[in-house]
Amino acid sequence: MNYQTFEPGDSLKPFVKCYWTLESPGEETPQKQTIVPDGCMEMIFHYGDLYRQYTTLGSTITQPRCFVIGQLSGPLQIEPTGTTGIFAVRFQPDGFVPLADIRVKEMEDTAVSLEKLFGAAGRELETIILSTRTTPERIKHIETFLLGRLAADETVDRIVKSAVETIVTANGQLSVDEISKCANINRRQLERKFSATIGLSPKQLSKTVRLQTALKMLLAKKFTSLTALAYENEYYDQAHFIKDFRELTGLTPKEFYGNNLKMSALFYGTD
Repeated sequence: MNYQTFEPGDSLKPFVKCYWTLESPGEETPQKQTIVPDGCMEMIFHYGDLYRQYTTLGSTITQPRCFVIGQLSGPLQIEPTGTTGIFAVRFQPDGFVPLADIRVKEMEDTAVSLEKLFGAAGRELETIILSTRTTPERIKHIETFLLGRLAADETVDRIVKSAVETIVTANGQLSVDEISKCANINRRQLERKFSATIGLSPKQLSKTVRLQTALKMLLAKKFTSLTALAYENEYYDQAHFIKDFRELTGLTPKEFYGNNLKMSALFYGTD
């Protein structure tokens, strides 16, 4: 598989983490892939064949050709149906909320079509992106669309943005009370703002960010043992680490350390 990431323009950096593309030829035996929550919503454009998505009940659905995937509360299992060609926008944790009228909490674990989110403008964006042949051109078109949406919306809640920055800087290792203190707001108000703005609670986002930090250490092999990795990321103990790891990946750390780790390397890199 060929995975590449691209920086957004300066005006969109507060909202967009990166753009990415993924391409691969069709495989004789499609491989199921596990997507681990990272606290970021994504806008996906399939210019290749569609992907099937596994539900919690074990059945499958076919993803829309173009959609936004809400915040993930657990692992998401997907599988290509043929040739992969994807262009995507990975938003900052609080970056999508100014763009759509639908509440982000209602999008949790759900792929929502661009038409449902943006109406005729969503259908037009799909047509433009899918008919464009190069990544630079796609980025130019998507940035024009996003900047147009942002110009008509209010600024993201600064308290939430400050709290998100605190969580990310601390690698998800602060308690909610500590985050509330840093943001100078009481815990209940902060949780309400997070639910409306991000679709996750401060605790959920911290848990996700902390696991992502541990995963990057796994990828870079910057650990001497899984126990040491747990303590390095300030989990209470090995059992706590395994519990959170299984909740967000569907596997134990030991089970994940294999094919899933290799697949994750495509998306996270080793920097």
